[in-house]
Parts: sequence; structure tokens; C-alpha cells
Amino acid sequence: MPPYDAFLLVSFGGPEGPGDVMPFLRNVTRGRNIPAERLAEVAGHYELFGGASPINQQCRDLLAAIEKDFAANGIDLPVYWGNRNWDPYLVGTVAEMAAAGVTRAIAFVTSAYSSYSSCRQYRDDIDLAREQAGPGAPVIDKIRQYFNHPGFIEPLAASTRRAVESLAPSVQNDAELVFTAHSIPDAMAAASGPGGGAYPAQLAEASRLVAGRAGGGPGGGPRPWRLAYSSRSGPPSQPWLGPDVNDCLAERARAGARAVVLVPVGFVSDHVEVLFDLDVEAAATAGRLGLPLARAATPGTDPAFVSMISELVSERIGGTPPAALGTLGPLRDFCPNGCCAARADTAPGAAAGRP
Repeated sequence: MPPYDAFLLVSFGGPEGPGDVMPFLRNVTRGRNIPAERLAEVAGHYELFGGASPINQQCRDLLAAIEKDFAANGIDLPVYWGNRNWDPYLVGTVAEMAAAGVTRAIAFVTSAYSSYSSCRQYRDDIDLAREQAGPGAPVIDKIRQYFNHPGFIEPLAASTRRAVESLAPSVQNDAELVFTAHSIPDAMAAASGPGGGAYPAQLAEASRLVAGRAGGGPGGGPRPWRLAYSSRSGPPSQPWLGPDVNDCLAERARAGARAVVLVPVGFVSDHVEVLFDLDVEAAATAGRLGLPLARAATPGTDPAFVSMISELVSERIGGTPPAALGTLGPLRDFCPNGCCAARADTAPGAAAGRP
């Protein structure tokens, strides 16, 4: 493996003020024929939070934490940051890297799972940015998926325990877990990963691992848990992964659940989708149902999550053994051709409220 001379953080991007919201949404949905009224509806989600997404600031905080962790672990790489859909755009960052003489960079994407929208599309956008940056653009290799890495699972388990403890003492012991992730079309899910079906399988595995480590269930084992989805945005005729988180809460209330903790296992940071879909919509649903509800935090800049990034870099650079929990093992570093293929018109985006 040729030596790396830079690290690149790649994220989705998000608006940082009210004037950015509609241009951002048009950016993400370009070519997908999303109705104007749907964009206006999603823009209203951002208005609830001051017309901005927290994701860019979270990337700045994460980048600063990565720099410190690299220094503590002897990883001598300059760090860069580029987004797919908002400033700083990937193409500008790649051009900056080329101007600085970077020849080969290792990229970490703020998405832990295999699917077109959570992996392949990032790879495609990196390739497009390199093409647009010109012949001097560095080679950029994306780090493997990390949905079952201890540095991703353990922070989620710890935040799940804290969320349980935030409930009234009378219902803590009976609290169930509902894990949530962004829904995608069934066809995209079926094409995810080298063998297909990787996205829901990886989410289920991560949920199982978190539930097992959060504890508090019968005999000290896992609590009862389910996997649900949010932000379905396709036409009614197109099947998407379910159940919807609000339907899942209603079902659990009918079944006699005494309390639920939502665990956003599909996300690494608390962006607008998490804030609106879970803290606004799902919380309102639980309120109508009389169902006590708490929400676990995403990994964000948890020290274990930041250390995981350094470990993943060391895996690629130094050949240290890959870390992975559970039965699915660490995924390969390089995806085969055709992996996670999907038509552009099936890819979910900001019309679903992300990020």
C-alpha cells in the first residue's frame, strides 16, 4: 500500500443559516423531481431549529478531536474536511489538497453502513470531486464500514444506559429499546453490500450488539428491542424499509410497553433528521400514546468514537488487526465493482429531512 500523506473527513453537509436551507435542499434533490411543496415542508423542519443543521459544527468539533487523537497516537497526517452537499464542498477540498501536494489520502465517511446512499454514493462523489479537481487530484481511499466496531457500539450502549436512567424510576426496569435508522427503498436495501441485503442486516447486528451491552433486561441480558425506520420519502407505490418509528411506538403501546428508549443506531451525529424525526415527531407520538420516552445520544465526539477513527487509520496504514464485534466480522477495505448499485432516482436525500 502506498503511504498516505493526508486524512479526509467526508460528510453530507448541511445549511448553517435560514438563507442556506432552500439552496441546500435543491442541491441534494437535484434531478429527482421532488415537488416544491415537499421541499417547503422539509424547510419547515429546519425552521424549528433556527434554520440550520448542526452537522457542520459537529464536523468541525470531530475534526478538532481527530487532530488531537492523531497527535496522541503518533499519526502524522494533515486533516481535511469536505461535504457532498454544502460548504466546504468536496471538490474545493480536493483541489486544496492537490495544491498542497497531497498525493494519496485516506477518507473517513460519517456513515457506518453499506448501501448506495450510505457508502457507494460517497465513493462516487469522491471520484467526481477528483475528476473536477483535475489531473493533480490525489488518490483517495475510503475507510471500511464500521457499524460493528467497538468504538461505534460502546458509545451507543453507554448513551442507551443513560437514556434509560433518565426515565422515571418506576418504568426504568421495563423500558424497551427501539433502534432507528434512515429508511431506504426495498430495492436499494436488497442491492446493498457485496451479497445484497447488507444495510438492514448490519443495522440489526449493530442493534443486537448495543442491546447486549446496554444490559438491564431479564437476568441482566438484553432488553426487548426492535428496529424501526424514519424519513421515508418515496411515492406510496414504492416499497421502503419499515416499520416507521411512529407506527412501531403505537404497536408497542398497544402491546402494553411501559416505556421506550429510542436509539438512533443508524446515525453518528445529532443532525436535523434525528432532532426532528425523533425529538419532535416521535416524541409527539409517544406523548399522544401516554408512552414514556427517552432518546439515546449518537456517538458524536465521544472519545471512544474518535479513537476508533485513529484505529481504522492504523489498520490501513500499519496493518494492525481490524476490530469488530459480533458475527459479521470486519468488512473488506475495498468494495468490489458493482457493490451497492442503485438508480439515482431511488436514492433518498434531504427531501426526507436529512441531515
